[in-house]
Amino acid sequence: MDSPDALRVTTLAERPELVTRVYEIDESWPVFVLNDLVANALLGQVVEAFPAYCVVATDGDRVVARGLSVPFAADADGREETPDQGWDRVLSWAFRDLRSGARPTAASALEITVDNAYLGRGLSYRILAALRAAVAAQGHGALVAPVRPNAKHLHPKVPMTEYVHRTRPDGLPEDRRLRVHVKAGGAVEKIAPASMTVSGSLDQWRRWTGLPLDRPGDVEAPGALVPVHCDPGAGRAVYVEPNVWIRHRSA
Repeated sequence: MDSPDALRVTTLAERPELVTRVYEIDESWPVFVLNDLVANALLGQVVEAFPAYCVVATDGDRVVARGLSVPFAADADGREETPDQGWDRVLSWAFRDLRSGARPTAASALEITVDNAYLGRGLSYRILAALRAAVAAQGHGALVAPVRPNAKHLHPKVPMTEYVHRTRPDGLPEDRRLRVHVKAGGAVEKIAPASMTVSGSLDQWRRWTGLPLDRPGDVEAPGALVPVHCDPGAGRAVYVEPNVWIRHRSA
């Protein structure tokens, strides 16, 4: 996974000393996304529980990118490899299966995050390739990914079913993050309509977004892929984020 330049990409199983450092990256996820209850409960445990499924890029001593994935038993009753509840569902399945000892039959990416200072260097492609190689080494023939299109927040009222089909003249997706996956050989499979759900009080949402949220109905929020549903009468707001399931053959 290394290359001739200074950047080194490895699994965390190969470099366990970096497990505690993968969140040193200067990143820019929307605050409300970090308040998904499933993420709060489980995401921080992924690198220790599944180091062979996680990769990290370093530039000398600096951690500059990470890629996280998890295994799960897709063949269990009522399950599928690409569930409608996307990111939340596969993460919860992974830890349920780990506790029960269920044999994993599928692997899903959770995120690829690149340090803001290293954006534009093609590092996303290298991390994706490393994730594919990592899951292949664990015996999986494919890597699925509930992808969060990175420019969808600029078009919050456009249905994801429409947005995903927007292409450039060369036929590749307009959205850069979707384009990374398609150029790497991924195939768009379906929409995960409820991939992440973030609910909270209006006071919480005001802190997360800086918006007044004093009127009922759908509200566009910075970084949100779809509007947030605001209910002042009940004192709460709920955000249900769609993602795009993409399937890759493992390396």
